[in-house]
Amino acid sequence: MQRLRLGTRGSLLALAQSRLVASALQRLHPGLQVDLVTVSTRGDRNLAVPLQDVRDPDFFSAELDEALLAGEVDFCVHSLKDLPADRHAGIVLAALPPRDNPRDVIVWRRDIPARLAAGEGLRVGSSSLRRQGNVADVLAWALPATGRPPVVTFVPVRGAVDARLARLHVPRGAPEALDGVVLALAGLARLWNDPAGRQVIGPLLGDTRWMVLPLTKCPSAAGQGVLAVECRAGDGGTLDLLRGLHDPETAELVAMEEAALAGSEAADRQALGVTAIRHGELGPMCFVRGATPAGMIERLDWNRPPAPRGAIGFDGIAWQKACTRQPAGPLPQLAQLGLDAAVFAAYWHALQHHAIPADARLWVSGAESWRQLAARGHWVEGCGDNLGFDAVRATLECPVLRLPPLQEWTALTYRWAVPGWRESGIGDVIATYDILPPADAGVLRGLRESAARATHFYWSSAEQFHGLRASLPAGARHACGAGKTLRALRAAGADAQPFPNGREWQRWLHG
Repeated sequence: MQRLRLGTRGSLLALAQSRLVASALQRLHPGLQVDLVTVSTRGDRNLAVPLQDVRDPDFFSAELDEALLAGEVDFCVHSLKDLPADRHAGIVLAALPPRDNPRDVIVWRRDIPARLAAGEGLRVGSSSLRRQGNVADVLAWALPATGRPPVVTFVPVRGAVDARLARLHVPRGAPEALDGVVLALAGLARLWNDPAGRQVIGPLLGDTRWMVLPLTKCPSAAGQGVLAVECRAGDGGTLDLLRGLHDPETAELVAMEEAALAGSEAADRQALGVTAIRHGELGPMCFVRGATPAGMIERLDWNRPPAPRGAIGFDGIAWQKACTRQPAGPLPQLAQLGLDAAVFAAYWHALQHHAIPADARLWVSGAESWRQLAARGHWVEGCGDNLGFDAVRATLECPVLRLPPLQEWTALTYRWAVPGWRESGIGDVIATYDILPPADAGVLRGLRESAARATHFYWSSAEQFHGLRASLPAGARHACGAGKTLRALRAAGADAQPFPNGREWQRWLHG
């Protein structure tokens, strides 16, 4: 039986990650024995220095490197974001295994809504300048509104994930007590998937609230959720065994993130969140955002098609603004929703005139729906970043979030959109409102005339397209978001080009 020694830090998360890699390697090579060897790093021992003040690039890796080069271990597993850019010449990257969910989350105490209503300040744990800048910006509108702005103070935190979570259970008033803590979802997911890790963090997550931060507003650190597997440069046998763990798509997305950072000013990089994902329709795309010394940087890098020349645009929002909405009801199904019911609101209008239980696990389509519903007092747990329901499906199924299976969810939308949810896997779809076409004959005539003059169209729903279809010129070029509207337009015979959102379409249209 062949044996390999895996070098790892000794924290609960590091051991969980290393066990996951060891198990994957043993599945690839039956009969291989992997022994974990814990190595204490200076980053584990020195918990007094805030991470933003650390100037040692090898803070979490130097001792592991020494053990590897000395032959005390055969390979090491690191969190990629903990590794310095310049590695020792005697060490090679053998594999980047498939990435876990790159999102950041905030785990909160359960009573946060009541504390907000009482006007009390909140202490949120995070040592990252990137997280502090983006999260502060989001929390200004993402927490349930109470008539007064939330007061959030960031508290530096160091140490293991379980130690950070434990601070949510310290009596308030103690110096170490926190109301919320910002963590990587990938780390929590790996701990949950590891039996020893779940035994520790399960009780710590038992009476908490979740907030999965939107990638569009809170991209994470470059490489977050990615593990790096390294071995000695001259050890070809071990390298051959480890290469089977490598995931080319993960490597491609990491390279995209690194390129986004490399193209930014050096002084800005510490404050920038950079997260790349692959979308089924849009391909690779990278969210970049951060409050830098020069001001807020916010952009989306993706394979934008070549800009058209001489285009005349028509945005379907003009049709939408001329429509009227009326609530559907009464809706006994909503009244029957139990506590902790899982609800997905396709648009914020779906809850404009209806109520759901205060403790419902509420998810929404994008940041604007989140903003609108939080302003109405709802606790929103996460969103789909306006990339379509399929793009958020894997997050909803992340076991550590302990959401119910999709067949137990309820989706809220408008009447015409109900058929588009039939293949989503969601168990119950309720039409909570209707959209009525423009009633003013003059407005309708103006919309039709504008549509007839245009060459390029962006539709935020298929109903906008159908409402003006008779007025569209021959050769019209159609675009829309990358979710259900795209499928509906294609089913209607429109060869639509997907865009991340209407704002990106406007930028493309005008070069």
